[in-house]
Amino acid sequence: MIRRLRHLRADQQGTTLVEFAFVAPVFLLMLMGIFDLGHGIYIRAVLDGALQQAGRNSGLESGPENLAKIDQYVSDQVLALVPGGEMEFDRKNYWEFGDVGEAEDFIDANDNGVYDDDECFYDANDNDLWDDRGKAGQGSAKDVVLYTATVNYDHLFPLWRFLGGTQDTSITASTTLRNQPFGSQPGRKVEYMCP
Repeated sequence: MIRRLRHLRADQQGTTLVEFAFVAPVFLLMLMGIFDLGHGIYIRAVLDGALQQAGRNSGLESGPENLAKIDQYVSDQVLALVPGGEMEFDRKNYWEFGDVGEAEDFIDANDNGVYDDDECFYDANDNDLWDDRGKAGQGSAKDVVLYTATVNYDHLFPLWRFLGGTQDTSITASTTLRNQPFGSQPGRKVEYMCP
């Protein structure tokens, strides 16, 4: 019996299998993470490319009548990579490029550098709220348009669930382009608002 135990102790067969059992879970998680990261990068690249093309098509004179088709083009390109995903689109138009993403001007009555609810402001987008200067929609000739698309989808692999995270994620891309000069750019009414 002792000789058998010594022989079993010296036996090296099967050690590779035991070592692999320790390494395999970590290796598989790493592989899933790399593939999931690559998939996300690929989705972003396709979304950026489709959005750039769609933005150029939106800025044409025929663009405003074809916005649904243009959005559908982006959806078709992206959702082919993420079955079950959902797309969201947003368009805001501005008078010029310098207005994109800028807050409306306000009168800083208490000199704190921050807009307070009781302060007056210049309503550049005609919505009676102090917010971004952009108006909703494609706008008209020569307007600058911020076109944003977001895809919401589940990760390709269940890696995030194993790590205690959430399975859903989203990728957002945007482009800023000027509508073609197919007509005169209408003026914008900026109204002085006081609460």
